[in-house]
Amino acid sequence: MSESEVTHMKDRFRGFLPVVVDIETSGFNCQTDAILEIAMTTLTMDDAGLLTVDETHSRNVEPFEGANLDPSALEFTGIDPESPLRGAVPEDIALGELFGVVRQAVKTHHCNRAILVGHNAHFDAGFLNVATERLGLKRNPFHPFSHFDTATLAGLAYGHTVLARACSLAGIPFDNREAHSAHYDASKTAELFCLIVNRWQSLGGWFPTAPAEDPE
Repeated sequence: MSESEVTHMKDRFRGFLPVVVDIETSGFNCQTDAILEIAMTTLTMDDAGLLTVDETHSRNVEPFEGANLDPSALEFTGIDPESPLRGAVPEDIALGELFGVVRQAVKTHHCNRAILVGHNAHFDAGFLNVATERLGLKRNPFHPFSHFDTATLAGLAYGHTVLARACSLAGIPFDNREAHSAHYDASKTAELFCLIVNRWQSLGGWFPTAPAEDPE
């Protein structure tokens, strides 16, 4: 990693490191429903200031005690929470390990903290924040309320907000048979985010050699 790469990433998003998060759940209520899968994709930047996908880390998660498991949600995702083949781990282990990966990436890029990127980011952020509070985790590396939403960005850039369709319009291969896997969806969301950010830069929307100064 070159020094210019670190400097560009640090400057590009005001000290924040974008990290793509995708969470598969047992329902829509972050207070009562379980996280079943979670993936986080780190990003990096080349010497030209272009974002690229770095690594995707994912965990299958055991439902917390007393969690609601909505049959319709399980049918939609195709996840069987009771399957021993999932190799699921408790929430605290899954989030602890993934937060450790993110903290290391933040440090590597000389950023201040991470910022969540998600497709309909409020959904993933809601589950992540509630789980963090439920577990009493003290070192959540993500900004507590600011996010980047690729559904909004895709609506702007490609006129469509559904992930599969937005990827298709952007020229990103998308296999619907793999969809609703946290690892796959996080990876594809990361590709889409990088493409939109890089396209904006190519149109002159950001100048990596001359970052804007903060207003007085």
